[in-house]
Amino acid sequence: MALPELEPTAPATPDIEIAVGPIDFPEAALPNATAFRFEQSHQYLSWQAIGTFRISGAGRIDVDAAPGIDDPLLAFPLLGPVLALALHQRRLLILHASAVAVGDQSVIFMGDKGAGKSTTAGAMIRAGHLLLTDDVVALDLSHPSRPMILPGFPQLKLAADAADAIRIGQAEVRPQVHPQIEKAQHRLHDGFTAKAVKASRIYVLERGERAAITPLPGAGALPAIIKFSYVTRFGRQALVGDFASTHLSQCAQLAARIGVCRLEVPAGLERIDEAVDLIERDLAAGAQTR
Repeated sequence: MALPELEPTAPATPDIEIAVGPIDFPEAALPNATAFRFEQSHQYLSWQAIGTFRISGAGRIDVDAAPGIDDPLLAFPLLGPVLALALHQRRLLILHASAVAVGDQSVIFMGDKGAGKSTTAGAMIRAGHLLLTDDVVALDLSHPSRPMILPGFPQLKLAADAADAIRIGQAEVRPQVHPQIEKAQHRLHDGFTAKAVKASRIYVLERGERAAITPLPGAGALPAIIKFSYVTRFGRQALVGDFASTHLSQCAQLAARIGVCRLEVPAGLERIDEAVDLIERDLAAGAQTR
């Protein structure tokens, strides 16, 4: 498969093998089916219009494309929910979010669909900060001092109005892969870091009249992290075996060690920089009190 989204590296032992070929998954044959199955050693994700994916442990992904589907469209689920679940198998905590590095600190943007996660990340990049990852945020909680955000790849998905308002320099807009996919892929030539960065702030985005940051109480931080963790999109069925207890423990650790704040972003793309300025001040204040 051609995956130009990913960054080439020096020759090394493959970390994940992606194999293209038939997958035995009877649920995929059902009409108009979107089917998932989660087992201890295998996970199956199937969209009839796109194809079927099987994750085997943490080191292999099989891909069975629907007839006539090309690599760019296959890459959308492969580098989204499929990769997220493969990382989940590695006992990383995966959030449906975007993350940006600000010096040696970082911010994570969570929120409902349309809240502006990628848009706010794009505005931060325009202000000179660096993208860590968009859509899938992988956190390593084993670091002794602070949870670490692992870098993804230099691509940001933006709606047309957001892209026009932000206008990130040095970005290549890739061709639209499907009429129903509204966001375009912006390949960043600059504005990306491939280094893991410690997690500093987690924001839940909401629309408001003015830019404002309000810490969530301890009782509110844990539910927010659980809500926006990637695996919960698939329900309780995805947490097989001891994954349920592990996932709850990871979410609780993140809530206790970092906490969560509500970030109100002013309505109107022309005011997005007000949120950027507030985020920068919030990080600076946090650095002074450490």
